Amino acid sequence: MGSEDEEVKLLGKWASPFSNRVDLALKIKGVPYKYSEENLANKSVELLNYNPVYKKVPVLVHNGNPVSESLVILEYIEDTWENNPLLPQDPYERALARFWSKTLDDKILPAIWNACWSDEKGREKAVEEALEALKIFQDALKDKRYFGGETIGLVDIVANFIGYWVAILQEIAGLELLTIEKFPKLYKWSQEFVNHPVIKEGLPPRDELFAFFKASASK
Repeated sequence: MGSEDEEVKLLGKWASPFSNRVDLALKIKGVPYKYSEENLANKSVELLNYNPVYKKVPVLVHNGNPVSESLVILEYIEDTWENNPLLPQDPYERALARFWSKTLDDKILPAIWNACWSDEKGREKAVEEALEALKIFQDALKDKRYFGGETIGLVDIVANFIGYWVAILQEIAGLELLTIEKFPKLYKWSQEFVNHPVIKEGLPPRDELFAFFKASASK
């Protein structure tokens, strides 16, 4: 279990939604940690030592022990610090949360990302797939405030890309994916998510994120 004299460090990239997931989880749990910004074009020796397999962020280092891959890190955080649980107690509900977290990374986020960065030739099909993915995810929300119920949970954190990044990327790409007209419940969730006090404090500045991805789009 977590204790006060431990050392927690996060190697991350400020514009990465995957790094940001770990930021948010640690903040929700109230875990003090040191943050180390990585230059992915010139990776640090520390990053290469801690994550020799994938050589990418995020990496959580807890008392010298590195944990890689954001979904694995979130589970580790949940297992290590019991306060403000991110997963429900019920085994079936826990399994569902894990299922949707994995589905986000395997199916939903790639579809949205592809739509935002596709060329004109493949855009129509990519947008169609992104809208289908958003519909699947909205259906999973049902009538709940958050995917975690009344409090932010694992799926909400994993969906940070939809909650925050999508609005920026679709504006740059000139697309209308997540709108109040198309997905009223999911749009409402995104507003609740970004305005949650802890989440709001933990998200990167919108104008800086916009400039970062706008520069990427023009290359």
